[in-house]
Amino acid sequence: MLENSELYKAYRDMKLIREFEERIREEYQQGKLPGFIHMYRAQEAIAVAMCMNLTDQDYIASTHRGHGHCIAKGCTVEDMLLELCCKDEGICRGKGGSMHIADMSKGMLGANAIVGAGPPIAAGAALTAKTLKNGCVSVAFIGDGASDQGTVAEALNLAVVLNLPMIFMYENNYYAEFTKNPKPDGRIAERAGAFGMPSVCVDGSDFFAVYDAARTAVERGRDGGGPTAIEAIVPRYYGHFEGDAQQYRERDEVKSSRAMSDPIKKFLQDPRSEDLSKNEIENLDNEISELIETGLEKAYSATEPSYEQLYTDVYVNYKGH
Repeated sequence: MLENSELYKAYRDMKLIREFEERIREEYQQGKLPGFIHMYRAQEAIAVAMCMNLTDQDYIASTHRGHGHCIAKGCTVEDMLLELCCKDEGICRGKGGSMHIADMSKGMLGANAIVGAGPPIAAGAALTAKTLKNGCVSVAFIGDGASDQGTVAEALNLAVVLNLPMIFMYENNYYAEFTKNPKPDGRIAERAGAFGMPSVCVDGSDFFAVYDAARTAVERGRDGGGPTAIEAIVPRYYGHFEGDAQQYRERDEVKSSRAMSDPIKKFLQDPRSEDLSKNEIENLDNEISELIETGLEKAYSATEPSYEQLYTDVYVNYKGH
């Protein structure tokens, strides 16, 4: 049973992700942000429910659709906006941008533009945790399209063979870029069984369902029980990337999915959230709006990287080697 303070945090983090995404979408459409951005809208409950079961010492590996994962793991909005604006004060000094944003101090091992690249990295982090016996776990966020990649299968196999404290969090939004996923709900998670790994399929727009599944998986990992696969299903709200015209989707499909799969609306309507104060919710909404506005002001006025920095952060110097 979650305390009210935890429920407020869950609401705040989900709403922060949503407002962050909607605002940078507006900024991007006005030509103020470089590169590509991929919206996490509608999947907020997955990242927040998963990361509320983690600490800063635990690890996550993200995807190209990683803003929600970053915020849920504790990366600050200010630092993220600085990074998206490619400023010197960004988390990655402006060199990562949207698709490669990372914050090692929070255990956020990085977003990744390579489909299916996160699981092997997360498996390495899980092996580190097991070797050091520090009780940490590692989570790989994976899209339904990435589930078909060989790198993911190799990571599943490695996690089982080495009994790693790892969670494979499949975010099934029904589309692998522009191709609709033909697999029935739960089929992706079932693949883990072929490797001898337990799995579960949940409604990705239901915070409480994802939270319970994540808690069980994390506890299992910390206790030495090995890896778990979770498939969280929620329809994608926007296109593959911002600017995608979505000609491959029916209008009614988009409209109905938006009406039925709003995680924040479901969260507030759930009986377990009935004690939350409307005034406190309103205060959190105002706080979030101010946080984003302040972050954008700082990001746009921050220092641009110098040309000399093109040659820095290229190689890692491992001391003693």
